[in-house]
Amino acid sequence: MGSYKYCLCFSRKFRWVEAQPPADVKEAFAAYAEGGTQMNAEQLQRFLVDAQGDTGATVADAERVLEQVHQLRHRHTLGKLSKPLLTVDDFHHFLFSEDLNPPLRSQVHQEMTAPLSHYYIYTGHNSYLTGNQLSSDCSDVPIIKALERGVRVIELDIWPNSTKDGINVLHGRTLTTPVELIKCLRSIKEYAFTASPYPVIITLEDHLTPDLQAKVAEMVTQTFGDMLYYPDKDSIEEFPSPEALKRRIILSTKPPKEYLEAKDDKDKDGAPQNGKVSNEEEAWGKEVPDLQYELGSADKQNENDQTEDEEEDDDDDDDSKVCQKSAPEYKRLITIRAGKPKGRLSDSLKVDPHKVRRLSLSEQELAKAAVSHGADLVRFTQKNLLRIYPKGTRFNSSNYNPFIGWMHGAQMVAFNMQGYGRSLWLMHGFYKANGGCGYVKKPDFLLKTGPDGEVFYPTANVAVKKTLKVKVYMGDGWRMDFKQTHFDAYSPPDFYTRVGIAGVPADTVMKKTKAIEDDWTPVWNEEFTFPLTVPELALLRIEVHEYDMSEKDDFGGQTCLPVSELRPGIRTVPLFDRKGMKFKSVKLLMQFEFVGCCR
Repeated sequence: MGSYKYCLCFSRKFRWVEAQPPADVKEAFAAYAEGGTQMNAEQLQRFLVDAQGDTGATVADAERVLEQVHQLRHRHTLGKLSKPLLTVDDFHHFLFSEDLNPPLRSQVHQEMTAPLSHYYIYTGHNSYLTGNQLSSDCSDVPIIKALERGVRVIELDIWPNSTKDGINVLHGRTLTTPVELIKCLRSIKEYAFTASPYPVIITLEDHLTPDLQAKVAEMVTQTFGDMLYYPDKDSIEEFPSPEALKRRIILSTKPPKEYLEAKDDKDKDGAPQNGKVSNEEEAWGKEVPDLQYELGSADKQNENDQTEDEEEDDDDDDDSKVCQKSAPEYKRLITIRAGKPKGRLSDSLKVDPHKVRRLSLSEQELAKAAVSHGADLVRFTQKNLLRIYPKGTRFNSSNYNPFIGWMHGAQMVAFNMQGYGRSLWLMHGFYKANGGCGYVKKPDFLLKTGPDGEVFYPTANVAVKKTLKVKVYMGDGWRMDFKQTHFDAYSPPDFYTRVGIAGVPADTVMKKTKAIEDDWTPVWNEEFTFPLTVPELALLRIEVHEYDMSEKDDFGGQTCLPVSELRPGIRTVPLFDRKGMKFKSVKLLMQFEFVGCCR
């Protein structure tokens, strides 16, 4: 029983109701228990295969589930039953258990022997910053957190220290406080493979003299030793595979000078000139920015298609000139040579059959290139690496919509991992795929070219490939993770769920359930249908909010799940907080069903 204040002198009492099995769960239990009051291992195994799509489930697997459920729910009877059985409440407990019935597979299952260019790679931007881009501290702590989450690309901006005899990591020409490079390198070594055995790429934004570059080379080789991988020749024709680079560290340079942005770009972006953007508005008040294609600009494209951001176009960004200036012992350690487009974008996107490289574009440059050179981007990324980075006006470390990059094959869509919000929720969800190892195989259609040179076109009008049906049964756990008056001081919360798809423009949509009043364990029992033209790139977006009549609705949890990896059947979906940390108890019970082509 919960008591809430009402009209100062009075109080209202609300009875807590334990989560009851939904009708579909009761029907499934009755069907597979064959009318009995208990379910044995053989019956549970048939349910796992037929209803849950776990075609490899054996009777032994079902027996393990029975034992685990009884360990949790019936400890006092252990040893008294030769063979544990499930009641309908036990069956519901199993289905509503994150550990026993998750929505995604936890193992790496994709082919890992293709070149790096065939994979999306979990990529951080300014990985050393603890907060905003202008005045926050630089530290190895956010690097460690990123590696523990599974991020595989760490970016370090390296500058001479105040005495010009050592190397610091900091965001140049800002008020950020520095951290020593050696501290960052040692933390990378210690935490690189805690979440994934696949390679960690360190991208260096280099502002050093040749003598300091030589010091970096010495630091890197001494710190990483045999973990460090680098080729035995200046250029390579194909990138190695994630499998071949397991537990190895590789270096990439030279990225563009991302701290500079042309003034006219700032004005066009509409960013506040004082650099202040409401964190609340950016993080929780807005949807993910739309995929905006300036279709008219394609017709107005200049014949020489000169790239913008001339202020960034310093000579030392040219790869050949960097290599000439670089210390030779430093140069030989660079596995992934990088540069920024010069002159005609079409020239920068030409594929060299004899060597591979990495190209960097800002989010604005990508948006323009997607209109005028979309096919060239896809062809370039079939062999080479493309890195996208946030525009310089994102002073508060916010992020952008990652799908423009992903739809055009960009492997390194770089995000501020400390800049929370819906865009970052998508990034977290996308890399839950393939066991969360930080490398996700790109769909085949982004790796193939047709007989006439045609490639995937994200906005093409194509037929629905398959349909995803999602049923939201119920939610639970808020009463354990939140104070009684967190959502409403006068009554239990009124929860509703938003469900939708993030993906190509044709598939993107959001829907929502009704709000269930005054209930910590809401039951919605609502079903939604999502026709998908490109399910391979789709993410299922889930958010729970608490309806507030007088103020903005309160946040109650979120998650994003890769559609291509969803396990069909009735599943438990754990929810995460605004920063992407999993709640201890909050979860939803949902059902996923695919209609159409086999997955």
